[in-house]
Amino acid sequence: MQTNKPISIIVAIAENYAIGRNNDLLWHISADLKRFKVLTSGRTVVMGKNTFYSLPVRPLPNRKNIVLTDLAGEKIDGCVMAYSIEEAIELMDKDSENFIMGGGSIYRQFLPLAQKLYLTRVHRSYEADTFFPEISFEDYDLLEKTSNPPESDDSASFTYEVYQRKKEV
Repeated sequence: MQTNKPISIIVAIAENYAIGRNNDLLWHISADLKRFKVLTSGRTVVMGKNTFYSLPVRPLPNRKNIVLTDLAGEKIDGCVMAYSIEEAIELMDKDSENFIMGGGSIYRQFLPLAQKLYLTRVHRSYEADTFFPEISFEDYDLLEKTSNPPESDDSASFTYEVYQRKKEV
């Protein structure tokens, strides 16, 4: 499936590609949460229903929240509902970046379509039940890389990386 809509993935991943456990994040990195807010404000965010219900504030303010569900006719106040990947793409903004924000199965389905990846690499492995799919980095160019020290004694260092998919020849 091809799309002309600007699709980006935004995710924080551990060294072992872990992203969540029991429908919750594995770490709290306030700088990363602030970066997420800056990057996604005023944009469209796309997520699965479990990710939506894991948010501390629902729906995310100052964003168009598209929630994917497989329950036909399901409605969530303040959200635009999509019942398939194709429908989610149809509902996306054609002129500005659309951010895929999880969870695991949503990332797997959108990774082949994403032109940009905003990764926060958390430099530690975690026990998890949800993982990000393997990334073929040879398909991407690294645009940006910023290393950050741990925010506290019990947290891990982390690196922001931004990748752009290489143009097909």
